[in-house]
Amino acid sequence: MILIPEKWIDYELTDSGEEQKLERWGQFTTIRPEPRAIWKKSEPKLWGQAQGIFNEDWQFKTPPPRPWQIAYDKIKFVLKPTEFKHTGVFPEQAVNWLWIANKITNCKSQVPNPKILNLFAYTGGATMAAALAGAPVTHVDASRPAMMWASENAKLSGIAKDKIRWIQDDALKFINREIKRGQKYEAIIMDPPRFGRGMKGEVWKLLDNLPELVYACKQVLSDNPMFWLVNAYTADMSSVVLENLLSGVTGDLGGIVEAGELGLKETAGGRILPAGLFARWSK
Repeated sequence: MILIPEKWIDYELTDSGEEQKLERWGQFTTIRPEPRAIWKKSEPKLWGQAQGIFNEDWQFKTPPPRPWQIAYDKIKFVLKPTEFKHTGVFPEQAVNWLWIANKITNCKSQVPNPKILNLFAYTGGATMAAALAGAPVTHVDASRPAMMWASENAKLSGIAKDKIRWIQDDALKFINREIKRGQKYEAIIMDPPRFGRGMKGEVWKLLDNLPELVYACKQVLSDNPMFWLVNAYTADMSSVVLENLLSGVTGDLGGIVEAGELGLKETAGGRILPAGLFARWSK
């Protein structure tokens, strides 16, 4: 299974190839590295129009607009060129934002005020999707700059302050404390990196640490859970791995697990660029 967002207006994967991708963010175009794009570019002449390129660092023909903002439906983002080549948005995740919002909306009659936990929540796309659907969200990330950025996005999106609880913490440490406190959530979202560091230098390695975190998270699920979403961005893992892991921890809950890839479709050549893995459980 590969899922591709279809309702973006402010974002476009224009072309890809030769280990790069050409993208439009609003009216601003960029070229960024993409190691998986080993094919030839479809429309080489389009690439000269790019206003910004990342090649070890950012270089701009013209500076990005200030403020540099895009929207996906009611979810609004402030974009910033980071030293890690990112802009603050992973556009392929739009399919999961829709899925999250639909699950919350469709379960309102059974769970009118579901509590959502978002781990490794970064700039808050999934957090905002859940909050705009009417659910209170606990947003957890170890990076203070990412927390501030997510808060800026939430304010821009018109989300009430009391809808989101902001927690700057290491994910596993936070979960262990929530277990001791007896806190429960109706849904869990997690978007862990391949490698990272916590607030006090804790080392995170996806293949080493994800199983422990997933099984710990099982203990904070409520007696009436709605869904559980796990994303991954690494060539070291298959979606089957995520599916098996999530199936193992949710097997006694009923429901279904689906897994696959996320992708983006070029407008120039129509090819699909793989952009990540997911597994998601729901009742």
